[in-house]
Amino acid sequence: METALFDKTLLPGLRALIPAAGKGSRAGLPFPKTLFQIRGKPILARIHEVLADYDPWPTVITSPLGYQDVADCLQRHSLPAHLVVQPEPRGMGDAVLRFAESPAYVAAEHVLLVWGDIPFLQSGTVNAVLSAHAANGNDFTFATRHVDAAYTIVARNADGQVTEVRETRESGMGNPTPGERDIGLFVFRKEPVFALLREDLPGKRGGATGEFGFLYVIAEMARRGLRVEGIASGTALDAISLNAMKDIEAFL
Repeated sequence: METALFDKTLLPGLRALIPAAGKGSRAGLPFPKTLFQIRGKPILARIHEVLADYDPWPTVITSPLGYQDVADCLQRHSLPAHLVVQPEPRGMGDAVLRFAESPAYVAAEHVLLVWGDIPFLQSGTVNAVLSAHAANGNDFTFATRHVDAAYTIVARNADGQVTEVRETRESGMGNPTPGERDIGLFVFRKEPVFALLREDLPGKRGGATGEFGFLYVIAEMARRGLRVEGIASGTALDAISLNAMKDIEAFL
């Protein structure tokens, strides 16, 4: 049975953002990993097709070297998008802030953010996150899933409310262990999140890489009393991302 499509009028000014500036070097690829083809279709095209019901003209963040390849891929698959270049690989927080350079930024009130390396994002999961965000008047909502090896860890208080999301590689937590993680799908009100990204806050720079992160804003929003909600709606397919070839080899 198909999931009913989320009513976009409940979130006016909803715009989609896909950071896709990853080089693909960790996966051993000579091109942006978002362009890796799974069963004949690039990951970026797969994500675009899911998001088209919510924003048919998403913004895609690319690297300077990957710009033309991404543009060619979108044209080849007849997928419209605003392309914005992240000049240097300074981290995901910087990539998200580049959305301010997109023609879609001014009209955006809510941002639907999806990492560019998630090949099997499910529309039902997107619907669930958007529905919760609208119904509960949240400032920040994201999908989670319990997995055997959590590369991020969702922390909650005794009442089950999200207090932070930690990256294992940045926090010195060692090898990933079982736990609840985000899946790379978020929706948030633009103004408070972009204001926080522009502040010099604790956790902005990763302890291991020094990169300008993104997930640290969740802890700051929770600390300031803004409405943050993690929805355990992620499926096993949603949780697959291309970090190394072993992550997706079963689907090739």
